Amino acid sequence: MLLGVVLHASMFLVWRDWPVVAKEISPGLPYDDIVHAIHGFRMPVFFLLSGFFTAMLWRLRGSKELVNHRIRRVGLPLLIGAFTIVPIHVLWIVLFKGEEINLLTPIWVFAFGWIYGLQHLWFLWMLLLLIGLFIGITALSIRFTHRWVWWLLVPLVLAPQLMMTEYTWGPDTASHIIVNPIVLVYYLCFFLFGTFMFQTGMAIDRRWILALLPVIPIFHVGRILEFTGDSTGAHIASSILQVMYAWAMCFGTIGFFKIIASANRPWIRYLSDASYWIYLWHVALIFPAQALAMRLSWNVHLEVILIIVAITAILLAAYQLAVRHTWIGTMLNGQRVRRREQDEYESKADPSTPVALEK
Repeated sequence: MLLGVVLHASMFLVWRDWPVVAKEISPGLPYDDIVHAIHGFRMPVFFLLSGFFTAMLWRLRGSKELVNHRIRRVGLPLLIGAFTIVPIHVLWIVLFKGEEINLLTPIWVFAFGWIYGLQHLWFLWMLLLLIGLFIGITALSIRFTHRWVWWLLVPLVLAPQLMMTEYTWGPDTASHIIVNPIVLVYYLCFFLFGTFMFQTGMAIDRRWILALLPVIPIFHVGRILEFTGDSTGAHIASSILQVMYAWAMCFGTIGFFKIIASANRPWIRYLSDASYWIYLWHVALIFPAQALAMRLSWNVHLEVILIIVAITAILLAAYQLAVRHTWIGTMLNGQRVRRREQDEYESKADPSTPVALEK
């Protein structure tokens, strides 16, 4: 989620169709690499982890509670966001692209803007669809008893990757209500592999971090083939490398976090909670921040850093002051106990009584 802030903050230096386009846009800057490197694995690892926790919740609480939980945590934020966050996003696009605006424009956008795309909230709709497919599979009592069947998901991702059409490194974006089936199948492979990891009790090993070793040459060679090669062979080779990159980054980053986040670190948990809120609202602030940065004409690298830091700080402050301990925070992450209440509870608890760290 937090990498989404970095990706979108850099976009005005990369993509000429972005609502705000910097005059410094150039392939000589490092932001092409940054955007593609993040895009190539960010959502695959998200859906892999989503599959893992979906299987966990289903195993512990059953299908009914899984549906209720995901409606509260995913469906409701998406519904609210479709009539708040998405319209703000669309209005910024209309404004910065210089399109005609009249008195009816805001009314139309807030009522029907979501029909033309869910913008950066598309992944929530995709997740709901994948959970629906998962529930359908469990309802049919479909079981794959042999592990090799599940491992076929790794190379199977190549099939939808070969059919991707966007000029980018990694998967296409599917922001519309009617989802591109190619993109759906692509993410379904990662989602199902996550369920496999939980249901088979796959042990996460620190040595998985070694999967990160080949990602730099894979990334650079694959990008050369994708953006400069014009033959079918170059496209196939690039697609293979894109799939290798996505899986290597999935396993490698999980191994990395196994090393740095295995111990109980409250600040990591706090940041993890806040990241959902930050991602939902960050684009609404990024567009005007990028427009302001263009007017200031500062060093381009300083501009990107300031945009990332300022927006993250503002949304973190909003999360702490107006979200975390309100109905919004409960909707996004479940109820969180205030630190003072937690300290009082721990001080009154019998030393021999286990203390609940969260509700």
